[in-house]
Amino acid sequence: MPERPEDLTTADLLEMYRTMVLSRTLDERVWLLNRQGKAAIAASAQGHEASQIATVKALDPSRDHFLIYYRQFTVMLGLGTTPSELLSGFLAREGEPMSGARQFPLHGAHPRVDLFSFSNVVATQLPQAVGVALADKMRGSDAVTVVFFGDGAASQGDTHEAMNFAGIHRLPVIFLCENNRYAISVPLSKQMPVDSVASRASGYGFPGVVIDGTDMIAVYEAVSAAAARARAGDGPTLVEVNVERLLPHTTDDDHTRYRPPDDIEAMKRRDPIDITRRMLISRGLLTDEQDAGLREEARKTVNTVTDEVEALGYPSVETMYDHLFAESPGAGDRA
Repeated sequence: MPERPEDLTTADLLEMYRTMVLSRTLDERVWLLNRQGKAAIAASAQGHEASQIATVKALDPSRDHFLIYYRQFTVMLGLGTTPSELLSGFLAREGEPMSGARQFPLHGAHPRVDLFSFSNVVATQLPQAVGVALADKMRGSDAVTVVFFGDGAASQGDTHEAMNFAGIHRLPVIFLCENNRYAISVPLSKQMPVDSVASRASGYGFPGVVIDGTDMIAVYEAVSAAAARARAGDGPTLVEVNVERLLPHTTDDDHTRYRPPDDIEAMKRRDPIDITRRMLISRGLLTDEQDAGLREEARKTVNTVTDEVEALGYPSVETMYDHLFAESPGAGDRA
């Protein structure tokens, strides 16, 4: 693991780790609620936590833009989405901020934390991100747009079109591929004839780098360099972070049907929570007692949030047509 960058303090590293632990604890709770029949479906971020929080930390949420997809628990927490807001989406409770509990969990837009509307339609966020970056360039803004996608999305036509356009116009965008080696059940070797997604960047006229996504310092440095390059007007970067999907694709999937047992065992050794914990302890930045305290804090937070959200009601049927039809002042019926 590389040396700590000068602009990352001990407090920064511990806060990043705290967010990772909270993300994992909340993620585990959602899966438990699904097995209890309370949450309909979920796509886990377990295994992606280090790369996601490092990317958030390397950018400036007050001016930069984040276009994400459905496996982004840690990004959303890092940007300021609360555990209660996340859980209310999975339990479809009243007051859910992104879609009013009307969509698939983690779908919609979150104005308070400047999250663009997103869905589980694969790769559509890439051309959208390029449009955001183009608008910033036309306005003369120094904002950077980062767009997250998986290795499966790398094989979609939207991805080619987005990268081709961004390369031509040297747009301030970072393409952040979270490569967990499986597009649902399809392994990387059956998706593309090359060893890495990043190798494709040269075809679009900009750099591509491959990073160990379990190493949050390495990811922080790579994304920081890509952001500096974008702000300088030098165009996009494709950053491929190699991560593990520690659970099946969603709660409706069974990865033991297509992943060999030795592959499942090997991936467990690349758990970013364990790797980050060992790194912090080896550098004298964290003790076992502090780690236990962080985990207990996360457990208490998630327990409290679970009780609070489960006590909320479901959206009233009278609100079914809210935000769908324009209403004129004084009009009795929806037009």
